[in-house]
Amino acid sequence: MSSSPFPPLGPTRPRIRPADQTTSRLANRRWWDADADDYHAEHGSFLGEVDLVWCPENLRESEAQLLGPVDSLRGRTILEIGCGSAPCSRWLVTQGAHPIALDLSAGMLGHARAAARRTGIDVPLVQADACELPFADECFDLVFSAFGAIPFVADSAGAMREVARVLRPGGRWVFSANHPMRWAFPDDPGPAGLTAIQSYFDRSPYVEVDEQGVPAYVEHHRTMGDRIREIVAAGLRVVDVVEPEWPDDFDGVWGQWSRLRGEIFPGTAIYVTEKPVD
Repeated sequence: MSSSPFPPLGPTRPRIRPADQTTSRLANRRWWDADADDYHAEHGSFLGEVDLVWCPENLRESEAQLLGPVDSLRGRTILEIGCGSAPCSRWLVTQGAHPIALDLSAGMLGHARAAARRTGIDVPLVQADACELPFADECFDLVFSAFGAIPFVADSAGAMREVARVLRPGGRWVFSANHPMRWAFPDDPGPAGLTAIQSYFDRSPYVEVDEQGVPAYVEHHRTMGDRIREIVAAGLRVVDVVEPEWPDDFDGVWGQWSRLRGEIFPGTAIYVTEKPVD
């Protein structure tokens, strides 16, 4: 039996309906609070307790160095957005950095506190919305998100502006999210996931509602062009867009991610951006 203090959601079902930022925030906070135990039971061993894994393709920061050379992280002030149980931030501590880990979900942050006790690596935790960062202007050297927050906010352009606000000139904002082309395909790691079922250009949110019809989960789609325009409009510069290929030596399955699909088309896009120095 789960020890979670959050009530279970019960059955949910997809519904076609709009979802603004407030609706998305309330639904997703509720979802991740209720799902935090099951999520970590399923994915915790893959994510680890002290590691920065960017995506289900098993790309690690220790190899990719998208935040910069590993030896450059020492002494840096870093914000992680959508931290979950914060294994990424704990890894940064081992590299001499000073991270703060932020998440919308109290359930996820509860797992972060438990992992801190187990590992002895403590990271300051903040519960907040990615579109309303509770920090002063230009107070972080780096900001990043490994599949956290960005796919789940309605106002992703606003999230980009908030990151740009708290980032120091010359700093990087790096985030991973579902590759936009995946929106056209069903969330199926098998052969059914190879056939497009809707338009890539359909930006209607994916919404699941509970038995009372209240939204319980919301995910938002942006095309590749949308993402780039939002980044640029926030005053940031695109350094790179990484589309990880499926590793030869990896056979894991995470939801819709699998070798079958990953060897044909990308499942993840990682956006590497910088705030220009005036």
